[in-house]
Amino acid sequence: MPPSMPSTAAERVRDLFHQAGYTVAGVRDLLGPVAGAALARGEIVPALRASDGGTPVEALLRLFWIQVPVPTGDLPVDDLIALGLAERDDGDTVRARLHVEPVEGGPDRRHLGYVVSDLNVRPGSGRVRPDHVVGQGGASANLAQLVVHRPVDNVLDLGTGSGVQAVHLAHRARRITATDLDPRALDLAALSFALSGVDAELLAGDLFAPVEGRTFDLIVSNPPFVISPDRRFGYRESGLPGDEVCRRLVREAPRHLADDGWCHLLANWLHVEGEDWRERVAGWIEGVDGWVVQRDVQDPAEYAELWLRDSCEAGTPEYRDRYDAWLELFESRKVTGIGFGWISLHKSGGEDVRVEELRHAVDQPVGAYVDRVVRGRPVIIDEMTLRTADGVVQEQTGRPGAEDPERIVLRQTRGLRRAAQVGTVEAALAGACDGDLPLGPLLDAIAQITETDPGAVRAAARGVLPDLIADGFFEIIA
Repeated sequence: MPPSMPSTAAERVRDLFHQAGYTVAGVRDLLGPVAGAALARGEIVPALRASDGGTPVEALLRLFWIQVPVPTGDLPVDDLIALGLAERDDGDTVRARLHVEPVEGGPDRRHLGYVVSDLNVRPGSGRVRPDHVVGQGGASANLAQLVVHRPVDNVLDLGTGSGVQAVHLAHRARRITATDLDPRALDLAALSFALSGVDAELLAGDLFAPVEGRTFDLIVSNPPFVISPDRRFGYRESGLPGDEVCRRLVREAPRHLADDGWCHLLANWLHVEGEDWRERVAGWIEGVDGWVVQRDVQDPAEYAELWLRDSCEAGTPEYRDRYDAWLELFESRKVTGIGFGWISLHKSGGEDVRVEELRHAVDQPVGAYVDRVVRGRPVIIDEMTLRTADGVVQEQTGRPGAEDPERIVLRQTRGLRRAAQVGTVEAALAGACDGDLPLGPLLDAIAQITETDPGAVRAAARGVLPDLIADGFFEIIA
């Protein structure tokens, strides 16, 4: 933590939070589903109505989450002021200077700690400062759910911001290094760690420069990926052209990964006229297995509107000029859309890169099964034994009364919920693979039943099974 931060004050404030029950579960129980959902959308009126009883958790919720002045009461005001979290207001009240939000994670929704960030800037209440530090949000939650579930020795949280990813990972990492280009972000991350009881190394610098020559078992990053005409807000814009910051992170990450190490990051990428975005992003990945998933696409106008709302510029005199500058940038680069998604890299010794679009809901957390998703396509041999994965169902469509279906689809009812159109050989295998017989005898039986040449059946299986296994429709038993 910064030298000016009194550690005893941080310990006393942390104890206050725990004793008051200022956790996500405590706030959830206090507010109930309606006010809780409204607060998650940024609407504070229902939460104000539900938190006027004067208990310690209500005071902390109002002060640090809803951001309204509260009576000093039994609050350790001097400690809050010493940490820079609050300041005295008129009379016997205190107001927050920073936003402090509890963090929970994992399937058991365990309490993990606290994240300190700048106060929320609501529409009509002011402008976002250039060095604004964001706290928890949808993007940080998505990244936390993507990270592989395994204990690791050392973690790098690159571009830590408020420190939210490090707080999520502290319970399963022996050592944590957090970096950021913005010294102010490092100060707030230090506050987050102090209030969460997290021990982490904090380093200032751009991209991988602070950790040059070092390797890590796990790298996570929610970088400033927003593609903008200029760099106005450090938390979201890198100043590099287009999607260059994401390309550089993906290119440089492999040399900072230990063997069997993982890297997970969120990213934006450009859809450029005349180019296949899949090939473009896949070209960023070298020397490791890679998995790129596009979760959403916006046209240039939608994208500009999203980030102008994010910085509370909608309705300002500058709005039209800012909007026009964004559109001019995209037109000059022949951009037809902007993709958002995640990229996972695994240093396994292979170089299998898969790019796909999954815009539907998937089972969370993805990190619970990402190690089974990011794997190379296997070589198909007769001696291997397969099992149809749990949750796979078969759908058939065709004309009523027809002898054979026109279309057969295997669909996952859990995990990534992928769907794959298959032929009769794969459909028959899906019905027969229970882990008892090797693949060779099963293919011979299918050839006999369908009165098909065994060589043709084997050729069909070798052509499609590698992808079906990699996509999780079949599992290799032996």
